[in-house]
Amino acid sequence: MDVFLGVDVGNGEHHAVALDGAGTKLYDKVLPNDEATMRAVIEQLTAHGTVLFVVDQPATIGALPTAVAQAAGITVGYLPGLTMRRIADLHPGEAKTEARDAAIIAEAARTMPHTLRSIEVADEQGAELSMLCKFDDDLAKQLTATSNRLRGLLTQIHPALERVLGPRLDHPAVLDLLRTWPTPAALRAAGRKRVATRLKKEAPRIYARLAQEIFDALDAQTVVVVGTQAAAVVLPQLAGMLSQLRTSRDTLHAQVEALVAAHPLHAVLSSIPAVGIRTEARILTEVVGKDFATAGHLASYAGLSPVTWRSGSSIRGDHSSRRGEQGPQTGPVPLKPSPP
Repeated sequence: MDVFLGVDVGNGEHHAVALDGAGTKLYDKVLPNDEATMRAVIEQLTAHGTVLFVVDQPATIGALPTAVAQAAGITVGYLPGLTMRRIADLHPGEAKTEARDAAIIAEAARTMPHTLRSIEVADEQGAELSMLCKFDDDLAKQLTATSNRLRGLLTQIHPALERVLGPRLDHPAVLDLLRTWPTPAALRAAGRKRVATRLKKEAPRIYARLAQEIFDALDAQTVVVVGTQAAAVVLPQLAGMLSQLRTSRDTLHAQVEALVAAHPLHAVLSSIPAVGIRTEARILTEVVGKDFATAGHLASYAGLSPVTWRSGSSIRGDHSSRRGEQGPQTGPVPLKPSPP
């Protein structure tokens, strides 16, 4: 490589610093988040020789610079954040500015290329899967938080009723019931027959037993807890949010399944025992496109490598680290030039 271009990415604009092989600055300016400007800068620097383009964040706000560099056919690398912070400690000064960070990235690329990771050209299917899987993660977190909040309110106003309905919040019949009659008083006023009829629409096999359990729970508590009236406002909204989140997640899973089924590696991955659509999607987004020197490297990246726990003679054993990609990598991933 003749030119080492380090880019500290930002929301509205980036900062770029380019060094030659001797460490002389060839470029040190703010770089707008604009394709035409980025292409002009890259063309200007290619006049000095082969360019290595390095970013500190290849996704989200760094997606456009990475895509422009890859489209220009130059080698693209990634300097992990933790590595960058450790390298920054070796440089004088404590300032935290975009210009300093960009200079550190460029200097690391010039003097410590083993710290870099490769960025492969992402295929359209892989990019779509990655975006959908990240959105699914967000939906799962929201679903868990909403479910916990709903169960917490039920426990506050009527613990016996929560023991019946709480474990069944994944059933549409229960969510529909809470949207219709959210409080113990509303359920009693509706009566067992109306409640059973309502449950029968979504739970034809268990509606009678569930209705009986609900009214047995209602009979177990006669006092009205403070805050029950406020819960009557919040509970149906939480139930509606929970139902909408589940619907959104089901729709998302259908899209993920279609993308996975159309991927060239689907036939291979689906032949592996215990690998379903969701696991396939995670393998395609988290593993495919990355280089691992050995199976041990991949196991460490996936959080499956064994970690020994020992304390005297009482605690002994090996367990999976479960740290996944947050854990330490056992070796650097070599850079490979991006195809034009």
